[in-house]
Amino acid sequence: MVKTYSKMLDLGTIAPDFRLKDSVSGEMIRLSSYTKDSKGTVIMFICNHCPYVKHVNQGLVKLAREYQAQGISFIAISSNDALNYPDDAPEFMRESAINEGYTFPYLYDETQEVAILFQAACTPDLYLFDSELKLVYRGQMDDSRPGNQIPVTGTDLKHAMDCLLNHQLNQKPQKPSMGCNIKWKSSSI
Repeated sequence: MVKTYSKMLDLGTIAPDFRLKDSVSGEMIRLSSYTKDSKGTVIMFICNHCPYVKHVNQGLVKLAREYQAQGISFIAISSNDALNYPDDAPEFMRESAINEGYTFPYLYDETQEVAILFQAACTPDLYLFDSELKLVYRGQMDDSRPGNQIPVTGTDLKHAMDCLLNHQLNQKPQKPSMGCNIKWKSSSI
């Protein structure tokens, strides 16, 4: 595990459209179609084996349930090299999504092209886009990390979603997320 910070993609960046397979349903999900009627969209780069993701998983599920009811879409993506990290293979992604109670698709980015387009660097790496898929937040969920005794609250992401829903500018500093590095295939980097 290499502690890595998110790269902090420029605010205002338009989310690149993508089409990836959902590990649970087996359906192909296109970002532009899935988010067509959304007030905003959270895209999360996560994986099964990362202790940072495991630490926040239930908090992510809770936030998703709360904010999906308010019109925010959620999409999780795993871009890890499943050949060298078999715990992150699609069949285990499906199992993890079911066990964790994900209410959102958990997509597999086998080529890692989507992670590259988003400049994702770590798990979890979180992005919030508005209804036009313009980036309004990127960074951490909150200050909680494995072992630091700070409870998982989702404060930072929650604040960003509240600002978006209330048509307010988020003036809080946006701190990078921190977690395990994405496990790149040698041909991707």
